[in-house]
Amino acid sequence: MRVLAINDISCVGKCSLTVALPVISACGATCDILPTALLSTHTGGFEGFTFLDLSSDMEKIADHWESLGLKFDLIYSGYLGNRSQIEFVKKVKKRFLKENGTFVVDPVLGDNFKFYKGFDEQFARDMLSLCGEADYILPNETESFLLTGKRDYSEALSMLAKICPHPVITGAATDSSYHIYYWDEGECRLPIPRVEGAFHGAGDVFASAFCGCIHNGLTTEEALSLTAEFCYRSVLRTQREVPDRRYGLSYERELHILTDRFKA
Repeated sequence: MRVLAINDISCVGKCSLTVALPVISACGATCDILPTALLSTHTGGFEGFTFLDLSSDMEKIADHWESLGLKFDLIYSGYLGNRSQIEFVKKVKKRFLKENGTFVVDPVLGDNFKFYKGFDEQFARDMLSLCGEADYILPNETESFLLTGKRDYSEALSMLAKICPHPVITGAATDSSYHIYYWDEGECRLPIPRVEGAFHGAGDVFASAFCGCIHNGLTTEEALSLTAEFCYRSVLRTQREVPDRRYGLSYERELHILTDRFKA
């Protein structure tokens, strides 16, 4: 069983592919990667980071894979650095996803209700078209707003359900709690514990664990519940062990939550 993770490589900061590889592997899947960019660190709080766009290499990598006859049971798309990469991922899906395979899109766009640097409304429209080809999409609360223009989570979820069968809005905050909003033949909500503060890389840890759970045949509710438990335990450990939150979640010693569930 093979999973393909399409995302950037941030060499320091525990996010994107450096998270996807260990977390998805812990769920018992072979995780192959297609890097979209190479950064010295992630961009959340570090200054002077390096950035190398890998768009020109992605086509060469894909052509080599095709010569090997590779196919994937699940493809997970994360950070895409430009609009041409969005179109390329659509081609990757057509070329490499097995029949009846699963396509998961984490539509990386922004946070705190603002676009990340380099993204704009046209990029969001293009990303929405990629979401329309997915089986599952995993926007955070900001990304659900940037995709739909709706701050009300129920309205945003309803709009996203018209283009994707299984939209999930992660980390939807209210005054007193957090919920995961998801669509399963109608609106559903999963309450999750509220933890104050920002935790870099948490979204990537969540998306990677969710892909591993879905890959193992869990229902949407089961996958979200197990993923939420894993992420919550990782956040609590990070609070205790990591003074500088830029360096990502301390999730490694919580991987047993996944490995115990998916023992052969």
